[in-house]
Amino acid sequence: MTMEKIRQKARELHTKTRRELLGNIAMPLIVIAFSGFGIARTDDPLQRTAFVLAILWSLTGQYFLNRGMWSRTLLGDAALTTGLEFYRQEIKRRRDLFGRILQWSFGPVVFAIGALILAVGISNRALFRNMAPFTAMVIVWIAGVFVIRIRGQRELQREIEELNEIESANRME
Repeated sequence: MTMEKIRQKARELHTKTRRELLGNIAMPLIVIAFSGFGIARTDDPLQRTAFVLAILWSLTGQYFLNRGMWSRTLLGDAALTTGLEFYRQEIKRRRDLFGRILQWSFGPVVFAIGALILAVGISNRALFRNMAPFTAMVIVWIAGVFVIRIRGQRELQREIEELNEIESANRME
């Protein structure tokens, strides 16, 4: 693999990570929307507390999710070892991001939606039965997120293995 190819792959990975971080900004908005609707629909203080906790978890999660993730870009004239090291750092950053997304971004969304479904189910049984398609769609969405995350983890593992092969080939030369 050429030095230019390594730089290109590192830049692509860096761009994907930034795009995903920007996309995750929408998650607190989703949590606020579902939780706000839930707070408006219920009079139960325990349920309202659950919605407020979902909002706080989501907003706090944005801090923990984005902390240390906005790195500098690789200079165009960097040496091969610097390029390999930058590439390795990008892979590690992306792997760390994958782990944090489930806890700090996806978790609050699932909690808020679950709390809303529970609040509707407690207050109105007929409406709860009508929410069955929505609930099924949420379950499929959750499963889809996990499938996408597993594929992403496998892709990162392949990238790590490829990088290790490049480094071992460079040591032999």
